[in-house]
Amino acid sequence: MISRRIAYQGEPGANSHIVANRHYPDWEAVPCASFEDVFAAVTGGDADLAMIPIDNSLAGRVADIHHFLPTSGLHIIAEHFLRIQFSLMGVRGATIEQVKTVHSHVHALGQCRKIIREHGLTTVISGDTAGAAREIADAGDPTQAAISPPMAAEIYGLDVLAEDIEDEDHNTTRFVVLSREPQRPAPGEGPVVTTFVFNVRNLPAALYKALGGFATNGVNMTKLESYMVGGEFAATQFLAEVDGHPDEAPLARALEELTFFTTEVRVLGVYPADPFRAR
Repeated sequence: MISRRIAYQGEPGANSHIVANRHYPDWEAVPCASFEDVFAAVTGGDADLAMIPIDNSLAGRVADIHHFLPTSGLHIIAEHFLRIQFSLMGVRGATIEQVKTVHSHVHALGQCRKIIREHGLTTVISGDTAGAAREIADAGDPTQAAISPPMAAEIYGLDVLAEDIEDEDHNTTRFVVLSREPQRPAPGEGPVVTTFVFNVRNLPAALYKALGGFATNGVNMTKLESYMVGGEFAATQFLAEVDGHPDEAPLARALEELTFFTTEVRVLGVYPADPFRAR
């Protein structure tokens, strides 16, 4: 049997590893040092899919992903939501009273401010949450702790000093699954999300006019984000997500109208909406 592989950024025990295991339990999860390495693993054929975090309900969009996606040549084929849970963990036998410094990814530190303030901890930024747990295990110092997903404590042999330490219980990250080939569901098979990027023409009210077709055709736009491309302040690219399938009349008409006011429109994926959205 040929092993299928799904790449993710981070070390074993990271949230990306958790969501990959949950939705692709029979696949080999492949850790990568950076997002660039994840994209390269799929485009180069070393992995079949990529599991990429794209948004967090507290921290907002994940940096750099919106720049990598349009030029990667990969396609979004699925989305998954993960309720984020963090634990404070230290070396075996350590107590929370001993801890002076806490290591984690910058987003995780920002999502667990209450416990950091409560214990007067000094923060140390790590590359990712699971990597922080490995750093603590390697250091063997009871005054150092990590904020990581609970799975990391098992992997690196650490004691959990406090559970569910995130500031908000609605802390959720949205992940997208990327593939070399598009896998569009057929129209009418259930709720669908379409993700695309576009560049508006450098004309007055171009963005307003470009978006008008979505309103007049009754298409619900759930995301619209702008960012600069090519280092030019006047060259703005937009990433948008809408409910609907481009082969169905309302979205087809809206996308057609969009082309009149843009220099480029590129669909990045058409994929089933995760049931989490309905909740």
